[in-house]
Amino acid sequence: MAKPFSRVTLYARHYRANREVGDTLGALASHLSKRRVNCSVEHETAQTFPHIKLPVVELTQVNQEDDLIIVVGGDGSLLSAAQTAAQTGAAILGINRGYLGFLTDINPTHCEPVIDQILEGQYREEQRFLLAAHLEKTLLALALNDVVIMPGQQPHLVALDIFINEEFVCEQRADGMIIATPTGSTAYALSAGGPILHPALDAMVLVPMFPHTLSTRPIVVAGDSQLRIRINERNESSPRLNCDGQSRVEIAPGQDVLIRKHPQSLRLIHPLDYNYYETLRSKLGWENKLKR
Repeated sequence: MAKPFSRVTLYARHYRANREVGDTLGALASHLSKRRVNCSVEHETAQTFPHIKLPVVELTQVNQEDDLIIVVGGDGSLLSAAQTAAQTGAAILGINRGYLGFLTDINPTHCEPVIDQILEGQYREEQRFLLAAHLEKTLLALALNDVVIMPGQQPHLVALDIFINEEFVCEQRADGMIIATPTGSTAYALSAGGPILHPALDAMVLVPMFPHTLSTRPIVVAGDSQLRIRINERNESSPRLNCDGQSRVEIAPGQDVLIRKHPQSLRLIHPLDYNYYETLRSKLGWENKLKR
């Protein structure tokens, strides 16, 4: 049995303020209060859902190993909390009120028994690593899913010089580039034709977006690799970089973006019966029959 959790913090993004999210938050707050669990609510979540009558905290205050953040929403909601959780050491659990739910994998219907088991230490924990994107020597942002370089205001090809561990790989002309973790391999990178990486792999994948040369293909590299992507000086405009779709920074021609694994990883919690391949089957609509 794993270590039980002693404090729970509820979290939902403020622009996910729909009735379903509010209902699930309210049911969880009521259930946890009846169980006399030390429970709080993140401050923006409290402002968005004022019917949640719990002590209010900042997410950065949830910083102990026995703290559990319960995210109600979709994968984007979990991504928005993941960077803080990774840096504070708190664990994170997702209840799906979104679309696919690769990360927020718990069904909100009758989720209370699952929550009870997890609080008692009956759960599986995964370590998911994050990417750190630097512009020259300045940290721009962290990403659990992906770092994406794409054109600015108008769609056009972007010329990028790719280096891996300071070895020149190639110049690529494409609509952009996705650098994804195994977690992010089933997100934006998958829709761009990238491979699915098992989350336990220590690897990252570079996926060009609509490359000009048809022979250009995704590349999987070791997780401890350092990637350097130079915005070729022939670019007439500055492409943009975003991490997990949440932060956008313009990168001028001639500048270098450095991408490497971040020292802290995210503690992602699943119920004991979690099965990654079952998640793939259900979310991607794969054939579900077992032939004997």
